Amino acid sequence: MGFPDRIERTVELAHSPAKVWAALTTAEGLGTWFGNGASVDLREGGQARLTWDSGDQATLYIERVDEPSLFAFTWRINGLGDEDPRRTYVEFSLEAAGDGTRLRMVESGFAQLPGDEYRKAFEGNTGGWKHELGELVEYLAAAA
Repeated sequence: MGFPDRIERTVELAHSPAKVWAALTTAEGLGTWFGNGASVDLREGGQARLTWDSGDQATLYIERVDEPSLFAFTWRINGLGDEDPRRTYVEFSLEAAGDGTRLRMVESGFAQLPGDEYRKAFEGNTGGWKHELGELVEYLAAAA
């Protein structure tokens, strides 16, 4: 039996798709809930760069932009060096739901890693998304 290859989370948000889209795709949004700073070139083939006060950085390689319903990127797997070509694919899909938005996040590509690397990356990102999506909820509530 193989390893699960995907992390999936769905969050019901009491905010419009446009507001959630801005939180996901702007430097102000990403640099507040996901990092401590960001720059974003929002186009397919563009990049977003996240920075944290700890000195950590991440580059998001933007794959899909379909405003206001789909934003997707690939990024380096945490724990692997910058020279390692293996990346995971992260997709946010937004759907109007009543007066708010249903946000679905899927990260896939973990099965390309061997056992110990897989466990570390999958478990780390599973916990990471739980935390980060909680930060997104707080960011949107504070900006209301």
